[in-house]
Amino acid sequence: MVKIRLRRVGANKKPSYRVVVADDQAPRDGAFISVIGHYDPRTNPETISIKEDEALKWLKQGAQPTATAARLLSKMGIMEKFKAGKEKS
Repeated sequence: MVKIRLRRVGANKKPSYRVVVADDQAPRDGAFISVIGHYDPRTNPETISIKEDEALKWLKQGAQPTATAARLLSKMGIMEKFKAGKEKS
């Protein structure tokens, strides 16, 4: 199964994350299919940048977001667009 999840990058005690599409069997910082954005929780307010078109493409292909990734996608309004497009079909 393919998941949309976070991949930790950054120095010790200074985390930032990449939003990636990866196989659910791959380790957290291991192999991934595609980078679709990044997330920095240390800024105020937190910085979220996700490529909307790529995220929607992967969601339509059946990728399942993790709880944290789903929260970020909802903040960006991507989950609402995905659900609205799903109801139209």
